[in-house]
Amino acid sequence: MDRLKIGVFGAGRGSYLATNFQMQNCEVVALCDKDKERVEIALKRMNDSSVVIYDDFDEFLNHGMDAVILANTFHEHAKYAIRCLEKGIHVFCECISNGTMAEGVELIRAAEKSNAIFMLAENYPQMLPNLEMKRVCDTGTLGKILYAEGEYNHPGDPKDQGYLKQFNYFEKHWRNFLPATYYITHSLGPVMRITGATPKRVTAFAVFAPGRADTPSASHCADRVAQIMTQNDDGSVFRITGCATYGAHHNSYRICGTEGQVENLRGTGQIMLRYNPWSVPEGYEAINAYEPEWKDKDEELIKKSGHNGGDFVTARMFVDCIRQGKQPEHPFDVYSAVNMSSVAILAHRSVLEGGKPYDIPDFRKEEDRKQYENDRLSPFYGEDGTKPSLPCCSKPDFAPTEKQLELYRELLK
Repeated sequence: MDRLKIGVFGAGRGSYLATNFQMQNCEVVALCDKDKERVEIALKRMNDSSVVIYDDFDEFLNHGMDAVILANTFHEHAKYAIRCLEKGIHVFCECISNGTMAEGVELIRAAEKSNAIFMLAENYPQMLPNLEMKRVCDTGTLGKILYAEGEYNHPGDPKDQGYLKQFNYFEKHWRNFLPATYYITHSLGPVMRITGATPKRVTAFAVFAPGRADTPSASHCADRVAQIMTQNDDGSVFRITGCATYGAHHNSYRICGTEGQVENLRGTGQIMLRYNPWSVPEGYEAINAYEPEWKDKDEELIKKSGHNGGDFVTARMFVDCIRQGKQPEHPFDVYSAVNMSSVAILAHRSVLEGGKPYDIPDFRKEEDRKQYENDRLSPFYGEDGTKPSLPCCSKPDFAPTEKQLELYRELLK
């Protein structure tokens, strides 16, 4: 079978993802990015001097490739995904899939017209503890699933100058206008995958807590976390975060059913599986604590991959979908991707309106799409310099101090 030809749009994260396709004997043929320094770093990371470099997306897309890794700016994936789909090029799309509700409508309409595959490159469901929790859930021993939690908690050192220079390198950067609900797929994706449920209604509240005044910052959002609640299509409830920055670093998930519960213990790789004494299934104890193990034919490659193997397993799923000519499963398909983005977008509106509930549209239905086909409200600056049309913080008037901006600007010189 011919090697798949892969193009990469976005040298930073994109080159990390590309190495996982190289491990699967795919050929990275082209890279598109305007930042020459990032391109040089990416070429070293991929260790392939034959990759052709572009700084124009249209020229890049005409290079000749089977699939594109979309790893450009966080909220600007949809329009590039649509252009790929229109040309019959498969799309491996970083998170989130769409930055506005209207883009979600446009993306799904384009995907339905295309023969190409669209897959959300959400890697956290493929981490070993989450794969194990899905396996447990699939046994049915937890009973009917009633409730799940997903927390992506990623505090950072406010004085980490290297981080700012690498990931937050100009004042209108999307990270400086990121609402607490938007970076949602690492918390929501795993619980959707484990349980099979899809959110249908959302409400959210944010915790406002500005950082220290003596640190460099250009951020216009001081919400440390948004606690997001969803009601789902199977009657269950999720409690999830966007990207939280409280306490100590952890990614934790908990699934509760009528007969038992399973979770990964915060800050460890350990699984805790518990049942009540009257509902212990045969072959189990009431309390089962253990560390799961990879039992995978590609274990050695997985262990070389990023995000605890999640990057490789997610890329492998995409390659398999292309080889088999099928769209990915829930929650990696285009409908799930837009559903997750919609939860993020509408949860932020809930925050701004004191927790007002919002129904999540069913984008399989054209009548639901029409409600949002012109909804382009966004907390971010546009590629053309368009100003945000929504505040990004629960306190809409919040802004960095002149001292913080001065320190930030000095740092970036």
